Amino acid sequence: MGQVLALLGAAIFVAAAVGLHRLPDPYTRTSAVATAAGLGITFIVAGAAFLDPHLSNTVKAIIAIVLQLATSAVGGIVIARSAVLSGHRFSSNTDPGEITDQPERNR
Repeated sequence: MGQVLALLGAAIFVAAAVGLHRLPDPYTRTSAVATAAGLGITFIVAGAAFLDPHLSNTVKAIIAIVLQLATSAVGGIVIARSAVLSGHRFSSNTDPGEITDQPERNR
């Protein structure tokens, strides 16, 4: 079971690497990386916990998974927001209406 979870996590990272190469703009690339960081690490750490199932390892794995899921989501949002603020263009297929309709705030 542990090896299957670790391989699934590795497959998620491979899919994210392909996405980094093929996706058209920084916003979709950020989404691919944040998703891979959250899910890929979760599966790999869970697989490691199944391979050595001691209570201390399980507690460490749960803490690592919770922290990774929280930080990958926040990190992805921050990276995408900084790309918006620095003026990176959206792909022609992207409708940025929800972002650009917001009034400018004092920074």
